[in-house]
Amino acid sequence: MAELDYAEHLGDPGQFPFTRGIHPEMYGSRLWTMRQYAGYATAEESNRRYRYLLSQGTSGLSVAFDLPTQIGLDSDHPLAVGEVGRVGVAIDSLDDMERLFEGIPLDQISTSMTINATAAILLALYVAVARKQKVSPSQLRGTVQNDILKEYIARGTYIYPPRPSLRLVTDVFAYCQEEMPRWNTISISGYHIREAGSTAAQELAFTLANAETYVSAALEASLKLDDFAPQLSFFFNAHNDLFEEVAKFRAARKLWARIMRDRFGAQRKESWMLRFHTQTAGSTLTAQQPDNNVIRITVQALAAILGGTQSLHTNARDEALALPTQEAARLALRTQQVLAYESGVARVADPLGGSWYLESLTLQLEFEAQEYLEKIRSMGGMLRAIETEYVQNEIRQAAYAHQKRLEAGEEIMVGVNLFDSEGGAPIEILKVDPEIETRQIERLQRLRQTRAAAAVTRALDKVRETARGGENLVPAIIGAVEAYATVGEIADVLRDVFGEHREGT
Repeated sequence: MAELDYAEHLGDPGQFPFTRGIHPEMYGSRLWTMRQYAGYATAEESNRRYRYLLSQGTSGLSVAFDLPTQIGLDSDHPLAVGEVGRVGVAIDSLDDMERLFEGIPLDQISTSMTINATAAILLALYVAVARKQKVSPSQLRGTVQNDILKEYIARGTYIYPPRPSLRLVTDVFAYCQEEMPRWNTISISGYHIREAGSTAAQELAFTLANAETYVSAALEASLKLDDFAPQLSFFFNAHNDLFEEVAKFRAARKLWARIMRDRFGAQRKESWMLRFHTQTAGSTLTAQQPDNNVIRITVQALAAILGGTQSLHTNARDEALALPTQEAARLALRTQQVLAYESGVARVADPLGGSWYLESLTLQLEFEAQEYLEKIRSMGGMLRAIETEYVQNEIRQAAYAHQKRLEAGEEIMVGVNLFDSEGGAPIEILKVDPEIETRQIERLQRLRQTRAAAAVTRALDKVRETARGGENLVPAIIGAVEAYATVGEIADVLRDVFGEHREGT
């Protein structure tokens, strides 16, 4: 700490390198956006949950899509059997998207969509719904995750090989730069890297290495750095080690500011700012003694706030067992509200700044992450690091070491390897009606019978022609969804042109 230079390593809140926050007053001028990640069954059920959350004070929607939607399969595809509406809402067409946002004015709400391989298609559906509401795309606020690299690393919901996938990412950048200036074009995600078992330093380094790859791909596509950079955003995990997590968020801002200014040469202050959403850690939740999860979530949410997040989702206590019930989702939202309005943590920017321990941790994480970044750069970049499975192996080793420490009792998980107890009253969990899948398939088949088939064919042909060429794909995809082509049909056209990715190839 003796060599710590305030201006070089910290700076005032709102000033480069933004270690202490991206705004001078932080939450003193505006609270973080309180989101609740929600979506299950059909569009109608999810719409009811969204309306409820909005009535309870949530300030932004965060949409969870089911697995078939995430990997570009319609609900009646043979591989979708048993998965329709299970881990998120089933969206097959513009008809579903209209139902999902019925009665929700899109010019008055911020929406985050957790979608990656089919991100361009779901963004197109959102734009199409807005147009039906007479809302211009330029008025829309929110984020599309659109982070395909972490799918190859940690999550697995990819469709196409990396290079055409990067084209889809940068096409979204370019479209939103022109048409949706208030929209965050990507949420570069460390969350799933951490959920797969990485350390805090690995989460930080691999996320920023992915971000460097996206910036480079956008520059290769002739986009101007200071035009698209302010629309980039990040998504981090919040774990139980309160001080380590706060330090991680502070180190992330400093590293990104230097990457953008010194490595890429960005000129605008807005291009240097790392803006991020945080979600509490699903991997820390336990099925045993689920009430303990409320305390874990509170500690994790506090870390995100003390670390300066712009947006926050708090998990529900029952999510180790099932999707959250309405009551559990409300309690998770109330956790944020109590922290915001009763705890006093929002009164000043960076309230832990200056703590010797915290500043030491921030520097330590910065140095560890920097070592990983330099290693990945020396390999030729993140694509090469993914192809050789260097990144995946680093995460696997960290996850294995953590599990060994738990089993040896060197790390404590309350209610699991210490203070465990038998019995306890069972809690109510959300159960998705299996008939949901049948009704969703019947609706999809009716749509195919009643839509203008010739218009769908023309629109899909336009997507195919554009994919084979070099024009931006987003306008063609918007035309297809407005003709009521399905998510699966559009994804299949792109499969025909781009091919499919197979792990290890």
